[in-house]
Amino acid sequence: MKKKIISMLLVAFTAFSLVACGGGQAASSSAGGTADKAEETAPAAGEKADEAAAPAAGAQELTFWTFQAAHQKFMEDAAARWNETYPDRQIDFKAETLGYDDIHNNLMISLQTGTGAPDIADIEISMYANFITGDEASIPLVPLNDVIEPDKENLIMGRFDNYANHGNYYGVDYHVGATCLMYNKEIFEEAGVDINSIETWDDFKEAGKIIRQKTGKYIMACETTEHWTYYPLITERGSDFFDPATGEVTLDNQTNIDTLQWLLDGINDDIFCEMPGGFCHSEEWYAYMNEGNVAAIGVPLWYLNRFTDYMPDLKGKMAVRTLPVWEKGGANSAGLGGTGTSVTNQAKDVQLAKDFLYFAKISKEGAIRTWTELGFDPIRKDIYDDPQMTAPNRFTDYFGDEIYDVMDATADAISQLSTSNPLYPEALTRVQKTVMFNVLHEKNQTPEEALKQTADELRAMQ
Repeated sequence: MKKKIISMLLVAFTAFSLVACGGGQAASSSAGGTADKAEETAPAAGEKADEAAAPAAGAQELTFWTFQAAHQKFMEDAAARWNETYPDRQIDFKAETLGYDDIHNNLMISLQTGTGAPDIADIEISMYANFITGDEASIPLVPLNDVIEPDKENLIMGRFDNYANHGNYYGVDYHVGATCLMYNKEIFEEAGVDINSIETWDDFKEAGKIIRQKTGKYIMACETTEHWTYYPLITERGSDFFDPATGEVTLDNQTNIDTLQWLLDGINDDIFCEMPGGFCHSEEWYAYMNEGNVAAIGVPLWYLNRFTDYMPDLKGKMAVRTLPVWEKGGANSAGLGGTGTSVTNQAKDVQLAKDFLYFAKISKEGAIRTWTELGFDPIRKDIYDDPQMTAPNRFTDYFGDEIYDVMDATADAISQLSTSNPLYPEALTRVQKTVMFNVLHEKNQTPEEALKQTADELRAMQ
């Protein structure tokens, strides 16, 4: 398995998200995991999590903003380890979890005005283009090349390319973000359907008909105000909103139209349902899934901690598989979500901030901990055979050790995406707020009408 996993991780790609890091709904912001909005899963704006152990007197203050409470805890734990490891370079780590809109709006204002920004900040992937667009001198983030490039041969550089411009790397992600299928074994068993027999998305729909008939439940729920249901399906087919090479708008291509029609047909045929709350990070959805009303959801591996944290009644009932393919031999996964942690140009001690970021997320121990603490697939390719990676943890206790097989089987499945396009945040907002809502919920536009209208609006902005 080691060789296959390393093969997977060598693939250069730009993975989307939500979340990171996936989070909550990004539609209102625009933008993740992430976009990856976490207002529903994070503390109230400005609320602080438990303080890390007190640093020594004279420690250098280091401030951090995020939109995910889990990210805050992860970084606070890293700060405590840093202080134990480097007694001569103590940091006084001050972290805050803000709402998704708040962090991106406040960060942009602070960076534009030249005051009030933190030393380090999480920026959701679909918002990231807003912070690195323009000439090199105007970018308010600090290049991280000196802490990334020495380890380049051991890193999955496609993840760093998401946050790059002018030959500089500005952000460090938490994960790879391979999308998979998480399914409720009890529902499939009740319907007499073997999940391992599902190879294609056509097989998936046929299984959905049986499940609906025999159990009265739905095989899948579709988001109507977000992109997590739709986006991996088109990227798995090699499509996107823009051409990554030329920047040309491709949102209304036939692949995207056909894929959205496929989702609408599933709803109209009463095989799929609309997702309660509209998106996969809503409290309504967590409750609905936790009650055993839906048989499967296609989400990135970072969504594992949504189950462990918000759907406790499904422990032992869930399993993980690769995505069905559109045609035999096709891709069986897609990259989704992402959060680039960056050092701002207002950092009080830039080198300290960069060194800490390396320690927390790029180093071997830091990358391993993104799996053991967060349930994320790490961004290093030289740690997947480490005993800490395969040791039992809360995620394998919940899902079983099939998780490792999924990491293995998603080799060569993830392609480069166009999230760095300057218009990507605007495109994502329109897909979420207009396309998905009008087509799947209101049903007042066909997939072709909605996608062509939005694509033409984006072309007019170029």
